[in-house]
Amino acid sequence: MSVQDVQALLAERGADTIAHPGGTLHAHLTRVHDRLAGHGLPEATALAGLAHAAYGTDGFATALLTLDERDLLRAAAGEHAEQIVYRYAATLRKATWRQLAATGHVHDRFTGTAQTLTAAQLRPLVDVSIVNELDLCEQAPDVAARYGDYFRGLFASWAQLASPPVLADARAVLRF
Repeated sequence: MSVQDVQALLAERGADTIAHPGGTLHAHLTRVHDRLAGHGLPEATALAGLAHAAYGTDGFATALLTLDERDLLRAAAGEHAEQIVYRYAATLRKATWRQLAATGHVHDRFTGTAQTLTAAQLRPLVDVSIVNELDLCEQAPDVAARYGDYFRGLFASWAQLASPPVLADARAVLRF
């Protein structure tokens, strides 16, 4: 279980051939990983950042792995990182994000269920979510122009959930 193992899986699944703001999906995933690791977050969180789009997301439909292939990601990234990736990919954003700080409820787009997460479960999900959006805002100025106000309000509401360095990063990038 290592960065190299996850990178190999991403390469095998063609992440470097999929267009994404700022170049390729692989480049985006690597930037998200490096930013999370640079903030000193746990290895599982950084590895989850590297693989966060493996199952597709509510905002990015392209999947590198099917849900039947979760064992492949577990073998490469570890159980905890894979669980973060699954939660990130499964999160139904419209039903989850605005109320997340108040309720802790995460709506799963794959199963149609909702689960209440603990603070320890929420933190890596929130950190990966914020860093992903920060990278998109930096790589695609139209994203920042279109969604900047939304992200400023959302991330401010997540202040108690996020890791302090991730929140500081969001405040610096989005100026709130």
